Amino acid sequence: MGVVGAVAGCSGEADSAESVDSHPAAADLDAQPRRGELGGHVILAFEDPSCPTCRRFHEETLPDIRENIVDAGKGAYVVRTYPVIYPWGEPATQALESTFARDSEAYWALFGHYFAEQSSFDPDNVLARTATFLTEETDIDGEAVASDARDRAHDDAVQADIQAAEDAGLGETTPIILLFEDGEFVTKVNGSVSYELIAEALGEHDG
Repeated sequence: MGVVGAVAGCSGEADSAESVDSHPAAADLDAQPRRGELGGHVILAFEDPSCPTCRRFHEETLPDIRENIVDAGKGAYVVRTYPVIYPWGEPATQALESTFARDSEAYWALFGHYFAEQSSFDPDNVLARTATFLTEETDIDGEAVASDARDRAHDDAVQADIQAAEDAGLGETTPIILLFEDGEFVTKVNGSVSYELIAEALGEHDG
């Protein structure tokens, strides 16, 4: 289980805590958006919706994580948003937290939308486009989310994710993915890493 990732991401390093309960990156883990149940494998990803490398990870690696880890009942994929790449990522992150406070499925829909339409966003239009998407494609009030995002109504949640990354010394090369197995820290990898690398680190190919 000595896999170490040094893959280029968008533009990281303190792994002294050994368990999911004590690692600073995993602070308040149960309150974060996730797919699957905590326990077994935990894939904790710090992602910026404006980061092209995060988009590649979301499109190329996440489907295999969903199929082989989450849907197989072997663990969870957890997201902490970390707006450090392009300026529109910060208001988008505010909107994501405001959405998550209302409805987790709408959160995942918006998260995917940001990656799917990444090139169309900028700091001036991101909240208007967010409002339109949420109103048209989900059951929540997009204008209310945009208003909350402008007012930073859920900034405590945004700052908690940023603080977790800083406390863990993760740097700003996103995505940053921390892997835990049965509550113990395994390794940290950066960039659009393959599912194969994650599976190897988590012992999915053992025996």
